[in-house]
Amino acid sequence: MTSTAPAAITIGELEANYSLYCKALKILVSEGRSLKKIQRTVCWNRLETLHNCLPKRYKAPDYLVLCLQREWQAKQGEASQAGAIVPPVG
Repeated sequence: MTSTAPAAITIGELEANYSLYCKALKILVSEGRSLKKIQRTVCWNRLETLHNCLPKRYKAPDYLVLCLQREWQAKQGEASQAGAIVPPVG
């Protein structure tokens, strides 16, 4: 019986899918997921790997989450000021 180990992902593949990982992170933040839950995701792992390998080019995932949370809260504030009904987060 032979077992097949998953192929290692290259930095080039990580870079090619960077926008996909950021989009996934944005969805997780918009769903109100906790930081601990987000940290257990594949997108977090991939973003962290990119940051560790190329720190001048890619921000740390915890920084990205913070920025996305601020952006999401600002959108929520704008929607509530406009009189829209905002669903609860969490």
